[in-house]
Amino acid sequence: MRFKGIWFFLGLMLVFSCAREVSREVDLSGEWSFQMDSLDQGVQQKWFSRPLKDTIQLPGSMAEHGKGHDVGVETQWTGNMWNDSLWYTSPKMAKYREEGNVKVPFWLTPKKVYYGAAWYKKTVAIPEQWDGEQVALFLERPHWETTVWVNDKKVGMQNTLGTPHRYELQDFLSPGEHTITVRIDNRIKDIDVGRDAHSISDNTQTNWNGMVGEIKLTVAPKIALGTVQLYPDVQNKTVVLKGALRSSGSMPNTVVLAATATSHQNEASLPTLTRNLDIAADGSFTLEYPMGETVELWDEFSPNLYTMHLALETAQGKDEKDIVFGMREFKVNGKHFAINGRPVFLRGTLECSIFPLTGYPHTDVDSWKRILQIVKDHGLNHMRFHSWCPPKAAFIAADQLGVYLQVEASAWTTVGDGEPIDSWIYKEAESILEHYGNHPSFVMMAYGNEPSGENQKKYLGDFVDHMKGQDNRRLYTSGAGWPLLENLDFFNHKGPRIQGWAEELNSVINARPPQTVFDYDKLIQETPVPYVSHEMGQWCVYPNFKEMSKYTGVLQPKNFEIFKETLEDNEMGHLADSLLLASGKLQVLCYKADIEAALRTKDMAGFQLLDLHDFPGQGTALVGVLDAFWDEKGYVTPEEFRRFNDVTVPLARLEKRVFLNDETLEAKIEVAHYGPLPLEAVAASWTLTDGKGAVFKEGTFERKTLPVGNGTSLGSLEIPLNAIANAQKLKLEVRVADKANDWDIWVYPAKTDPIENEADVKVVQTLSPGTMRYLENGGKVLLNVSKGDVRPEKGGDIGVGFSSIFWNTSWTKGQKPHTLGILTHPGHPALAEFPTEYHSNWQWWDAMSHSNAIVLDDFTAALQPIVRIVDDWFQNRRTALIFEVKVGQGKLLVSGIDLHSNLENRPEARQLRYSLTKYMASGAFDPKIALAGEEIKNLFVPW
Repeated sequence: MRFKGIWFFLGLMLVFSCAREVSREVDLSGEWSFQMDSLDQGVQQKWFSRPLKDTIQLPGSMAEHGKGHDVGVETQWTGNMWNDSLWYTSPKMAKYREEGNVKVPFWLTPKKVYYGAAWYKKTVAIPEQWDGEQVALFLERPHWETTVWVNDKKVGMQNTLGTPHRYELQDFLSPGEHTITVRIDNRIKDIDVGRDAHSISDNTQTNWNGMVGEIKLTVAPKIALGTVQLYPDVQNKTVVLKGALRSSGSMPNTVVLAATATSHQNEASLPTLTRNLDIAADGSFTLEYPMGETVELWDEFSPNLYTMHLALETAQGKDEKDIVFGMREFKVNGKHFAINGRPVFLRGTLECSIFPLTGYPHTDVDSWKRILQIVKDHGLNHMRFHSWCPPKAAFIAADQLGVYLQVEASAWTTVGDGEPIDSWIYKEAESILEHYGNHPSFVMMAYGNEPSGENQKKYLGDFVDHMKGQDNRRLYTSGAGWPLLENLDFFNHKGPRIQGWAEELNSVINARPPQTVFDYDKLIQETPVPYVSHEMGQWCVYPNFKEMSKYTGVLQPKNFEIFKETLEDNEMGHLADSLLLASGKLQVLCYKADIEAALRTKDMAGFQLLDLHDFPGQGTALVGVLDAFWDEKGYVTPEEFRRFNDVTVPLARLEKRVFLNDETLEAKIEVAHYGPLPLEAVAASWTLTDGKGAVFKEGTFERKTLPVGNGTSLGSLEIPLNAIANAQKLKLEVRVADKANDWDIWVYPAKTDPIENEADVKVVQTLSPGTMRYLENGGKVLLNVSKGDVRPEKGGDIGVGFSSIFWNTSWTKGQKPHTLGILTHPGHPALAEFPTEYHSNWQWWDAMSHSNAIVLDDFTAALQPIVRIVDDWFQNRRTALIFEVKVGQGKLLVSGIDLHSNLENRPEARQLRYSLTKYMASGAFDPKIALAGEEIKNLFVPW
C-alpha cells in the first residue's frame, strides 16, 4: 500500500502541473481494498483502522465482481411478494426450489445478492499544495448509506439515494499519506422508502451495494463557489443567479464575480457581467444577468442550451464554475401545460430503473442519449422516473435531446406518520433540486409513487408547498397516482385509462364494443388542474425467448427459463415466436386504443405509459413493445408506433368498426397537433382501401389552419358501403401534412349466399345423445357452446377477454383477462368468409367476449386448433377457441364461441358462423385427429 500511495502522489503532481488552477480534481477509480461485513461487526471492530482482506474495482458493484451470496430459497429479497409468494409452496415450482436449480418467476435473478454493510478502503497521498484548501470526497452514485472515515476519524454519514454524497475532508487531511474508508450499507433500516420503490427494489435495478459514476477528490480555494441555481425569466430575457460561497474559514463581506453566458448553438458569448457582490453571513448572493434581445429558448423542438461561466475573485484567490442551463418556462395554463407560452401535451413513458446488465443506472451520457432517442423515435416527448431519481447523465441527455422529465424523491411508501422517512423525503427532494435543478429538462416533481398512510394528504400538501417555495422552476404534485389536493400544480392519476386495476372484463376495452369515440372529457372537466394519466397501458405480450442471450451481466433471466421450459414441456416450444408476434400485434392495438383515447380528450394534459419497454419484476410484467434493453421485438417499428403517437396525429371518431354492406360508414375526423407552430392552410386527405391496397373511396377536407392543441375538426365522412359484395377488411387512412394514421373496419354482407349442402351440418349448443348418434354415424356437427359451459379445469376458469393481459396475472392475483389474444392461420378455409390476420383484431372482439377457452392438454399435441388462444405464460396451456376432430364416423368442429345467442345484434358472430358452416359443408372439412365422444363431453359441464 505504501508504494501505491507514492505512485498516487506522483500522479497528483502531474495532474496539478498540467491543469488550470481551477477545477482541480483527482480520480479515485481503480482498485480499492474491500471486505464484506455480513455480521455487521466492522464498526465495533474498527475496520477503518485495519487492512481489509479483499479487493474490488470501482466504480462498480459487488455483484459485478462476483461478491456476495448465491441466490437460494432463503434469500430475503428487497421487494414485496404479493401473489409471487406462491412460488415458495407451489408443487409446480418445486423443482425450481432445489439447490443448484433455484429459479424465481417474479423478477430477474442476480448472480449474487448482498444486503448489509461492505467496506471499501483506499490510500491517498495529500500534497503540500492542498494545505489550507477545501478538499472534498465526491461519490456520484453510492448505494445506499455511506459512512466515511479518514484514518481512524469518522467524517460523517449520508444516505440520499438520488444524489451524490459529498464529504468535506479539509479538517481531516494534512499533507502526507492517508487512508479513506467508506462503509456502504444497502439495508432498509430506519429509513423505509418502500421495498418496491425502484430506487432500491430487486423488482428492477436490484438493491446493489457499491459506488458508480465519478469517485474523486475535489480541491477548491479557501473561498469557492458552492451551489449556484439559475432562474430563467423568459419574459424579461434575464436569468437570476442565486448562489452561495463555501469557505474553510470566515466568509468575506464582498467578492468580485464575473458571469458570461455562451450559446451552445452558435458558440457565441454574451457580454461578461462583472459585479462587486455583497455576501450574506451564510455565503449567499444574488445576481441578475441579461440574456440579450435574441434569447434562444429551450423546448422539445429546439433544445437550446447555454453555459454560464462564473469567475470568482477574493483576497484568498480565484475560483471558476461552468453551469449548463436553458431558457425555458414550464407553467400551468388552465388545464394545460405550457412551455414558453405554447401548449404542450406530454406523451410519456416510465423508466423504472431497469438496467439488466449492470443492475444499477447508467452514469454516462451516451447510454442515456440512446434511451431517450429511442423514446423520441416512438413519438414520445416525456419520461417519468418512477420512485427514483436518475444520475446527472440522464438530465444532460434530456437537456440535449429536448425531453421533459418527471423526477421523484426515491420513495413508494407510507408518509405522514412521523416516522424518519417523513423528514428524509424532504432532504432527498431538496438534494435533488440542489444537484439537478438547473437542468431545463427537469420540469416536474413528485414525492414518489402511490403514497399510503392515514395522514398522507396533510403531509403531501405541506411537501408541495415547501418545494414550491424552494424552487419555482418546475411543477409539483403530491404523489404519482394520488391524492388530489388544492395546492397541486398538476394531477397524476389513473382515471384516464381504458383498463384499470381490478376492472378486469368490465373495462372500456373489454366491455364496450369496438369504437373510437370514447374519451375522458368528464374526468378532465371535473379536475381543476392539468391531468396526466398515471401508468396508462400495462398491456402484456408473450415472452421473447430470443432475448435471453442478451443477459450477459449481473442479472439472469431465470424467469424466462421457467416460462420456456413449461412451454416446451407442453409440446409448444416451436410456437414461441408465433405466440410472441401474435400477442405483440394485440398489444400494439391496445396501446393505440389507449393513446388515441387520450389524444381525443380535449384539455387532457398528457399520459405516462407503463411502459414502452418491459418491466422485468413484480411478477414479470412484459408490458413493452421494446424489451428491457430498449430493443425492438419484431412486431412494431418506431415509424408504425408514431402513426398514433406523435406531434401531429389524425384521429377518427367511429361509433363502430364492423358494418353491413347496406350501411353507411360515418366518421368524424379531427387532429391533435402539438408542434412548434400551427400548421398553415393544410388540406388533409383520406382514403378507404381494401386488403390489397386498392382504393375504394378517397377525398380531401377543406383547407384550414390547424392550431396547437387537440380536438380540431377536419370534417366528416359518410361513405355508402353497398358496393361491397364480399366480407372484407377495409382501412381508413387520414393524412395531415406528412403525418398519417389509420383504422381497420370490417364490412360483411347483410344477406349471405346460400351454402351448398348446408343441411349436412348440424349446429348445436350441446352434445345430446341424439347428436352423438348422428355424429358417430358419420354426420357433421358444429358445436358452439354457451359461455360458462366448459369445465373449470378444462378452461372454464380462464378469463377470456378481448384485450391483452393487464400487467400480469401473478402480481394482480389473477385479474382477468388471462389471455393474450388469438393465434391462427389466416388462410385456413374455415375462416375464408371471416377475413382475419394471424392475430387478434377488432373483428374478434365479439367472439372473445362470448367465448370459453378450451384446454387441450389431455389430448395429443398433434391436435392443432384452427384458432388458438394465446395463454398466460405462467400457465402455457394448449388453449383453443376453435378446433376440429373426428368422432366415430363423423366430423366435429368445436367452437368455444357462442354462435347462437342474440345473433340479430351480433354481425361478427353471424359471419363467423356462416364461414364455419360453409367450410364444414364443403369437402375441405376433413379432421385428422380422432377423439372419443366421451373425451369431448368431458370438456364440458354436464348438460
